[in-house]
Amino acid sequence: MVKHFISLLILVNSSIFAQNRVDQLIDSLTVIDSHEEKARLSQDIAWELKDTDWDRTLRYLEYSEEESKAASNSDEALAEFYLSAADIYYHKDVLDVALAYFQKAYNIYDQSNNVQEKLKLENNLAIIYARLNNKVKAKYYFKKVFDYQAKEKDSLYMAQILNNMGTLYVNDNPDSSIVYYNKSLKIAKKDNLSLFAYLYTNLGRAYYLKEEPLIAQDNFEKAIALSKRGLNKNTKGYVYQSASKYYFESQQNDSAIYYAKKTIGLLGNNKYSFSYQDVVHTLYNVYLDEEDYKQASEYFELYNTIRDSINVEEKAVNVERLKLEQEYKTKDQIRTLKDDKKKFKYSIIVLSLISGLLVLIIMLIKYKNRLSHAQYEKKLVDANRNELNASLELKNKVLIAKAMTEIHRTEIIQGVLEDLKHVKLKAVKKETQHAIDYILKRLEKNTDTNIWNEFEVSFEQVHESFYKNLNKQHPNLTSKDKRLCALLILNLTSKEISQITGQSFKSVENARTRLRKKLELTNTKADLASYLDSLT
Repeated sequence: MVKHFISLLILVNSSIFAQNRVDQLIDSLTVIDSHEEKARLSQDIAWELKDTDWDRTLRYLEYSEEESKAASNSDEALAEFYLSAADIYYHKDVLDVALAYFQKAYNIYDQSNNVQEKLKLENNLAIIYARLNNKVKAKYYFKKVFDYQAKEKDSLYMAQILNNMGTLYVNDNPDSSIVYYNKSLKIAKKDNLSLFAYLYTNLGRAYYLKEEPLIAQDNFEKAIALSKRGLNKNTKGYVYQSASKYYFESQQNDSAIYYAKKTIGLLGNNKYSFSYQDVVHTLYNVYLDEEDYKQASEYFELYNTIRDSINVEEKAVNVERLKLEQEYKTKDQIRTLKDDKKKFKYSIIVLSLISGLLVLIIMLIKYKNRLSHAQYEKKLVDANRNELNASLELKNKVLIAKAMTEIHRTEIIQGVLEDLKHVKLKAVKKETQHAIDYILKRLEKNTDTNIWNEFEVSFEQVHESFYKNLNKQHPNLTSKDKRLCALLILNLTSKEISQITGQSFKSVENARTRLRKKLELTNTKADLASYLDSLT
């Protein structure tokens, strides 16, 4: 309880000190006339407010940009503004926006051929591209900086760059990263404790990825030992965070929890960052492994909240949205100072047009989505219909084939019967005549099977509702009429029907005429087959 109170007291005192610092800077801003000094002071105020009041941070950044443009040496002032804005966004882990500001500053220094500033920016660009996982551009800028420092024989910068290049490859190629780290160790100055702490930590990570845990732990222990010798918070945080992850993966949960919580203490209020997210995720996994589900659930909830808040692309969009929300306030202040009412009216008109355009775009997108959905459904219906038609056509062909087969079988049996009757007349022996009579009876019994009854049963299985609808609409049709209707549904011509039924072509045509009359189609232009098809 006492510790909690002391921590709270320290936090309150820090907030009061920070607010006093901001108030002093604002007081200074009101009494100076130089555009350059106003730009710098606005940048300092924005930096002080970045973790407590983002709206005011954006407001002072905009004011700094305006003063930089009004400065006598506007290019240099703008470059300083871009660097300051980039540092603020980098601190907030909004890497894509930070990259854009660093690139703008780099373009100005490139045009003025300011080698030293370009060199610093190339290193920053390389680090951001590495964090954004763009290895090609990261390596390009790291190499530019390293080549320059090699000419200048600056071992400190060379060692730092080798460390960064090793980190670029640590996950994909630990062997290459170890080579870079060892090269850095050889040329690094012994009094640069922070660099050595980073190098030993990175070597620990690389050796663990190589599955050499003893060497990995030895390097982590060296880094932790250095962290106790007065290193800054960022370096300590990196060492402890990496160590906590290593100890968890090595199933040393007590050490993992210890260093994870030390990392959280060092990160302080900067909860919405990738580092804080990573260490909270480690704690969640450790407590889950320890089966302490209460602690695990609390850290997972915190991890989930942070993860949702620091997505780079979404955060960039949110920052732009916040900037737009501040436009009215900024322009209103400028209007009050310059007494320019027109500016405010124009801003309202522009915002209205933008809002109208956004609404129109949203409506167009919704319409397009509905249209696409309708087209997709139509294609699906057409595909199903085609599939059903193909299936029906196949079943109809099977019915026709079955009918033809049965007719031909009957014709063959009738021919055999006729031939046997002639043979019987010529037979002399009684035994032969009796044998032929026995065969004739069996064949005649086989031909007594009603072929059309079998056909109609099969037909009804394919066209379930046809006969039902036909009987309902036309109850006075004979069995022959119904049989003709079934053959017409199968899209058979009169010639094909005559072949199947054994009737003459003319008889089939006459039957079709009588059927049209019974169906009351005589005085209409309706097609007989189409009408019957409508009853299926």
